[in-house]
Amino acid sequence: MPSITAEQAIVVLREAELLCAPEQVEAALDRLAVAVTARMEGCNPLVLVVMNGALIPGARILSRLYFPLQVGYLHATRYRGGTRGGAIDWIAPPRPAVAGRTVLVIDDIFDEGDTLKAILDEVRRQGAAAVYSAVLVNKRHNRKAPGLLVDFVGLEVPDRYVFGCGMDYKEYWRQLPAIYAARG
Repeated sequence: MPSITAEQAIVVLREAELLCAPEQVEAALDRLAVAVTARMEGCNPLVLVVMNGALIPGARILSRLYFPLQVGYLHATRYRGGTRGGAIDWIAPPRPAVAGRTVLVIDDIFDEGDTLKAILDEVRRQGAAAVYSAVLVNKRHNRKAPGLLVDFVGLEVPDRYVFGCGMDYKEYWRQLPAIYAARG
């Protein structure tokens, strides 16, 4: 159950600042698809979409890729609907099996990177031949997980609480076609 009401979510959106308009998001998705294609076409990759945040950007990137690939998913979170991360909770491990595969993990945002780092480490531990990562959004700050670099990044945003395009505000607004920053 969400920690706020639908009415409160409406107020949050009404007061939010638009950071990336739908046109900017579309252009970033196009650039991501071109970069992923250049690197991974011909690799027969397995693309793992990180639930729930990457459901929407993952689908939008995948719909732009015109080469053979397989799609799977995983669900690991540190947030559980909140705004502060905790320990990694594996709701669903990577599916299908990654052993021997070239794997692209798509996530919504590279914030501090602890969740993404744990996911990439687990995919490697399970025997993937090569592991790449893609995110729609990179949040600009100096608190990144040590040694973690993302292979494909769509957009850069300031260090604020952002939502839309898969990212939520307390479980609301993932479906928005633009990226917003909550006020306050």
